[in-house]
Amino acid sequence: MNKKFKIFIILAMLTSLAYVSVLFVRVPFPAASFLTYDPKDVFIIIGGFLYGPLAVLPMSAALSLLEMPLSGTGIIGLLMNMLSTCSLAFTAALIYKIRRTLFGAASGLFLGVIIMTGVMLLWNYIVTPGYMGVPREMVVNMLLPVFLPFNLLKGVYNTAITMLVYKRISKILNKIK
Repeated sequence: MNKKFKIFIILAMLTSLAYVSVLFVRVPFPAASFLTYDPKDVFIIIGGFLYGPLAVLPMSAALSLLEMPLSGTGIIGLLMNMLSTCSLAFTAALIYKIRRTLFGAASGLFLGVIIMTGVMLLWNYIVTPGYMGVPREMVVNMLLPVFLPFNLLKGVYNTAITMLVYKRISKILNKIK
């Protein structure tokens, strides 16, 4: 089996695990029940750590397409999911690719959470009024008390889980190779 095919299989497996996590682990955010936490980004980050930041893009696209019928949010949900996942996982994987150390992983994840939170605040400001059919002022009033803590918590949970499981998973995958 050639190397590219093995990488494809591992990325597909990680994307499948991310999808299973979407199916079975959905925790509504108390401040806004339309926001739910799931650990899918953990698997996308792991794929990015293993194979570089560009691996994040097809994984995120495939997962967002698979998730679209479940969420009922259509193309807007697909785009928002991709933006959220890519801004976190791509950033983390890019920094980890440059500095393959525990500090590189931690700093990449930290910066990824900050960038994802900023990106999602901006995109919620732009997209949510039209998507939800509410005045922009209502969304502005939700940015700091709802969207900011949701995205920070989501990012912190996903990065903490990634830090706990990445080395174990990478060792298992290296044995399989």
